[in-house]
Amino acid sequence: MRLCVLGLALFFLASGSLMTATANDRFEIKISRDIEFARVDDHSLKLDLYQPVGAASPPLIVWVHGGAWRAGSKNSMPLGELVIRGYAIASVDYRLSPVAKFPAQVHDCKAAIRFLRANSKQFGYDASKIGIAGSSAGGHLVAEIGVTNGHSKLEGKVGEHLDQSSSVQAIVDYYGPTNFLTILKQSTPHGLSVRVPALQLLLGSQPEENPSLAKLASPVFHVDKNDPPLLMIHGDYDPQVPINQSHELHGRYKELGLAARLEVIHGGAHGGPQFYDQDRIELVDQFLTTHLREENAGE
Repeated sequence: MRLCVLGLALFFLASGSLMTATANDRFEIKISRDIEFARVDDHSLKLDLYQPVGAASPPLIVWVHGGAWRAGSKNSMPLGELVIRGYAIASVDYRLSPVAKFPAQVHDCKAAIRFLRANSKQFGYDASKIGIAGSSAGGHLVAEIGVTNGHSKLEGKVGEHLDQSSSVQAIVDYYGPTNFLTILKQSTPHGLSVRVPALQLLLGSQPEENPSLAKLASPVFHVDKNDPPLLMIHGDYDPQVPINQSHELHGRYKELGLAARLEVIHGGAHGGPQFYDQDRIELVDQFLTTHLREENAGE
């Protein structure tokens, strides 16, 4: 495990670049890298833990990276400003689709949540209420994790803390797929060029060839009245994940009277700085404050 400290002057953006922080920022950032949370055969699963120095029992957010389920890593974590504002963030790795097919990715992320709950006293954050956030493929995974607490096929047996809950109390989904049975019909030619091979790797088939597996992997089919509040952020010019994917999950939430908001980035594509600008960071902060920080939130 490697440890480093970032001063107030710096925080990570989605691009991995650095930017000067403002005078209103409150906490320095301590980063503990490469913490192993589980092993699967010879595969070591690790996370990086970002903590606000001096914050007492900060709320915890789990960040899940994108990359079409076949690429990316925990090293790309765009919410550094939230750490400065007093949140702890665990950026987790999971087995990618060339290594293991669905539902391995969900099993791994749920194992990370259980590990983080089991070790909350050691690391000093509050794990009684956990938020989960992710972008693109990570957005899909956080929505899937959030709406499948206790699901017999999706909990898995990864890690050493199976006695711990993998539940989360708030979901922030940045432009993630939500329905594998409709996404290809909604996609642009460019989107198809990305999504068809990505789904083949993830599922081992195309959705229409194995609709039961595609439904298992689609958050829209799991939503029930017990699911946590949801914030989605999606660009209406997204060429890879059609915005209708977020509309579908948002609609399902509203049908059941659940707390959900869809923030549309007009002219937004598939990611970019505008998704993590001050206005959207403020939106995410307010959402997480409501559901993680406020007394009796979610109870």
